Amino acid sequence: MTVTAKKKKPAPYANPYAAGALLGVVLFAAFFLTGSGLGASGALQRYIAAIQDFISPNSVNQNAYLLKYAGGDREPLDNWLVYMSIGIVAGGFVSAWIHGRLSFTTGKGPRISVRTRWLMAFLGGIIMGYGARFARGCTSGQGLSGGTVLSVGSWAFLLAVFAGAYAVAYFFRRLWI
Repeated sequence: MTVTAKKKKPAPYANPYAAGALLGVVLFAAFFLTGSGLGASGALQRYIAAIQDFISPNSVNQNAYLLKYAGGDREPLDNWLVYMSIGIVAGGFVSAWIHGRLSFTTGKGPRISVRTRWLMAFLGGIIMGYGARFARGCTSGQGLSGGTVLSVGSWAFLLAVFAGAYAVAYFFRRLWI
């Protein structure tokens, strides 16, 4: 006699309006409790500074940009953004596990290979990472947090993100449809 495990049916996704309202509550709580909004690119910069400080501390001490994060007695990973980024990954993992969506798949369109999808994802990530540092914040830091406090630069950033996405969507649509 063989026993087969029944695969758990994934739970339905959250209502987008309720999820948006909950994100607003979380953003308010972040401002209220920490005095800062949400953001992710600052944590990535701190990870990079920590790696470079570990590999070559002298190069960090000679780099004015990285010296803000590491070098001397500065510990680049001792920042709330680092802890928040760890919580985001852990929370996403736990949520996927609880709701039956934990799987290792590659979402892609029918006309491209998995390899091309990964290549495009990494290329897009590199471009967005560079753009986030160039714009002094990512879509969550500049867009959500800056837009919430009515920062003119953040609203200009959001308009540029949407305009840029619409401008290139036509050329990359074959990757999804």
